[in-house]
Amino acid sequence: MNESQPTDPSTGPVTDAVTHQHAYFPPTQPQSVWEPHPGAAPPALSAPERPRGRGVTKPIVVTALLAGLLGGAVGMGGSMLLNQDASSSVPVLSSQPAPAATAADVQPGSITYAAQVASKSTADIKVSMNQGTAVGSGVVLSPDGYVLTNNHVVAGAVNGGDIQVTIADGKTYPATVTGTSPSYDLAVIKLKGASGLTPATLGDSSALQVGEQVVAVGSPENLSNTVTSGIISALSRTVTAADESGSGVTVYNGLQTDTPINPGNSGGPLVNLQGQVVGVNSAVDTGQASSGGVQSFGLGFAIPIDTAKRIANELLQDGQATKPVLGVSGSLASADQSVSGAQVSSVQQGGAAAAAGIKAGDVITKVGDAPVSNYADLMAQILTHTPGETVPITIGSGGQARTVSVKLGSAVDKQQTTIPESSGGNGSSGGSGFPFGGGFGLVP
Repeated sequence: MNESQPTDPSTGPVTDAVTHQHAYFPPTQPQSVWEPHPGAAPPALSAPERPRGRGVTKPIVVTALLAGLLGGAVGMGGSMLLNQDASSSVPVLSSQPAPAATAADVQPGSITYAAQVASKSTADIKVSMNQGTAVGSGVVLSPDGYVLTNNHVVAGAVNGGDIQVTIADGKTYPATVTGTSPSYDLAVIKLKGASGLTPATLGDSSALQVGEQVVAVGSPENLSNTVTSGIISALSRTVTAADESGSGVTVYNGLQTDTPINPGNSGGPLVNLQGQVVGVNSAVDTGQASSGGVQSFGLGFAIPIDTAKRIANELLQDGQATKPVLGVSGSLASADQSVSGAQVSSVQQGGAAAAAGIKAGDVITKVGDAPVSNYADLMAQILTHTPGETVPITIGSGGQARTVSVKLGSAVDKQQTTIPESSGGNGSSGGSGFPFGGGFGLVP
């Protein structure tokens, strides 16, 4: 050990408590200034003596004495602190006020603002049926109580179910179905005796960009006014789900979002950061459901508001909506598995496709600029257009590709647009499927 390193007889080298490095004192000069310790006599200071043999000088002895006195003072202080803690009263815990929200937090362009705006125009919907209760959400369309929601939320009320709707202020109203559009999974209901409701502001889904932040409001698992946020993950996705009969697959085109959407969110608003409704929440991809409950993978889907506006206006005016008709049939199982596109099994005589020169066996690869990889894509893309609209359709690929213009037909949307899983030649699956367009053709 270096002789200049002070020591404590009981603890060894004096160590700095913060840096854990040794504290060194001057090894050869006596202390020129001394501060007396309470109750301690000052040591006698004298001139340094010559070293004798292996001994140490008196200044070092003085230094060691000071270190020992310092250690004793520290020990005393620690003892006093412990005694003080032991005699102190039990502390009383209290909360501090949270910082006030800044102006930016409640201005357009923030999640807080979007949530506040959307919550005022969101309704909770409960449908009581003989076989159970369905819950969902809705978007308030008018002060007197017209509300937009999903068809699958209120489908049970068509056969006598009872609808109860709770709005943002907690009031509950009975409601009836104004009209439904099964192919688009949309419906409009009317609250009885309602007035002074806050209508939602509808936005423009065609202006959305991938990565744009959005907010969903609804009642997942009966938890009213639940707000979740995320982004737009994709603008055009083919959404498929089992149809009501279980014999086919219902198809539509939707917005994809990673915003958490769960059972009970169906029919509620998906809004941008301006608080404008850009979609109607409709479905979530849960992958393989386990016995322990639903598994969520962050794949939510909403019906674009541009589509929902057209359907809602028709339901409000006529109590029914229309959908476009292409007039072909096919299935998810193409006759040629190597073909990428929607292979046409048959063409409706006198229909829109026939008039454009589309024939059985043709493979449709694009609708407008949207690529088509299978028959479900074809159906979903047709549904994005309006009845009577002229749409370019590409048949084949590569050097064999050709494009034809098709003026789409129209049909009243009375049942889901579905697709059989195998080809039956007339749009059905072994006779048990769902016929398109009254027995033949694609509607869309």
